[in-house]
Amino acid sequence: MQNMSDHMWKRHANPWSVWTRFAAIPAFMLAVWSRVWIGAWSWIPIILVIIWLYLNVLVFPPIDTPRNWASKGIYGEKLWLSKRSELPKHYDVIQKWLIILGISGMIMIGIGLYQLHFWLSLLGAVVLILAQLWRIDRFSTLYELLNNESNP
Repeated sequence: MQNMSDHMWKRHANPWSVWTRFAAIPAFMLAVWSRVWIGAWSWIPIILVIIWLYLNVLVFPPIDTPRNWASKGIYGEKLWLSKRSELPKHYDVIQKWLIILGISGMIMIGIGLYQLHFWLSLLGAVVLILAQLWRIDRFSTLYELLNNESNP
């Protein structure tokens, strides 16, 4: 993500882009689970979700000025990546823990989908989504702090 152009970051920050990436998590899980019902044909919905994730950032228009929480979060992520060495260490610490939490959720999803264990898959999705939402929240706060915005 560090190699994305400014224009791509602006597209990435579109709230529609952010929320449809979140929607891709259950869509992907359902696509993998569909192997139970449609067998090898499940590769079609799996590939469609992957293609959507690739095209997602190209579909939505760029956001020049972030005005909502999701957009500020993506702009904050960009700031964090570009100014990490200048920021207090606690910004890195919380992000690393949230990344570990998100990866744990992904592992639970993977095991749950492999074993067709619904509750483990669901728990993994909840953990992953909460970790990502928390990361966006921290990035949004960072963006507001660095741009001297105050929360109402």
